[in-house]
Amino acid sequence: QVQPVESGGGLVQAGGSLRLSCAASGRTFSNSVIAWFRQAAGKEREFVARISWTGGITYYSDSVKGRFTISRDNADNTVYLQMASLKPEDTAVYYCAATPPYGVSGPSSRYYTYWGQGTQVTVSS
Repeated sequence: QVQPVESGGGLVQAGGSLRLSCAASGRTFSNSVIAWFRQAAGKEREFVARISWTGGITYYSDSVKGRFTISRDNADNTVYLQMASLKPEDTAVYYCAATPPYGVSGPSSRYYTYWGQGTQVTVSS
């Protein structure tokens, strides 16, 4: 069983950048689709981005497209979310999630079996 572990969150001013990391604890997740979700206080969890097994295919929500970049290093068993031009509305707990090996994926959280504990991102205005 794989356990995603997020890091890199923090406090940043609007317009700034942060890079989140998601490392696999347990077994490798090189054959899993990895996604980032976020949940702001009082709101439902929402899809942010996902990346295919090889890293060749990525998807983004409309709210982050053009500002966030998801990437992966399978040799290092790590997935990254580079966030730029941050806005106060990006403030949320960010979660990394993985599908089972060779699992199907999509923007819904139901596709993802393994979840990290989350890392807080706060963007001040």
